[in-house]
Amino acid sequence: MAGTSRRPESCVWCGRQVPDIGIGRRRRYCRQSCRQRAYEQRAAVRGTTIAPDSMVLTAIEATAVMDRMFEVRCAAEDVATAAAEGAAPDEVAALCADLVRLAREAERFR
Repeated sequence: MAGTSRRPESCVWCGRQVPDIGIGRRRRYCRQSCRQRAYEQRAAVRGTTIAPDSMVLTAIEATAVMDRMFEVRCAAEDVATAAAEGAAPDEVAALCADLVRLAREAERFR
């Protein structure tokens, strides 16, 4: 695949960026501990009606995900309002930077 660039992948367990080693299969986990947690999760649901690729979150983790999603929506609404009201470009840029930061944080499940 010479000449093609590979986009950064997210860890399937925690959502962090997975380092690209450049050769072989793409890594699915950012570190060994995430790989181990994913294995433990698969082992825990084995023999149940829960799908093996399901992600089971505690109530606290689920609430944290919902809170981060709410923050992203509010930040997006702030950008839309600023743009509609003709805010200065530097103000819109700052709001966009905040939105991107919140979106990156929201990608993490754990």
